[in-house]
Amino acid sequence: MIENLPPCPECSSAYTYEMGAFLVCPECGHEWAPTAAEPAGDSEDGVIKDAVGNVLADGDTVTVIKTLKVKGHPTGIKAGTKVRNIRLVEGVAGHDIDCKIDGFGAMQLKSSVVKKA
Repeated sequence: MIENLPPCPECSSAYTYEMGAFLVCPECGHEWAPTAAEPAGDSEDGVIKDAVGNVLADGDTVTVIKTLKVKGHPTGIKAGTKVRNIRLVEGVAGHDIDCKIDGFGAMQLKSSVVKKA
């Protein structure tokens, strides 16, 4: 009775299970419909979208929508911080935006934590 269920789109956990019409991840608690198991940003020929669904392009200006912790920095990146001149990349662990943030330097962000300005 081995089933090939897709991994969790949020945390990539392989321990997903079915509950009714949804798939559930026991590690992060994310629930999703089996038809929406593939991330929308990867299935449309490399189109990367922000948190509200706007298509991002190289050189855009985005705004961080939630406060982010940064290793080695006491305050982190505050919500509302503007990031100019982004570059879209194939990053590690879902980090698909390469940018430089004033006071922090060069880093990568996930498109799910920014919105187009």
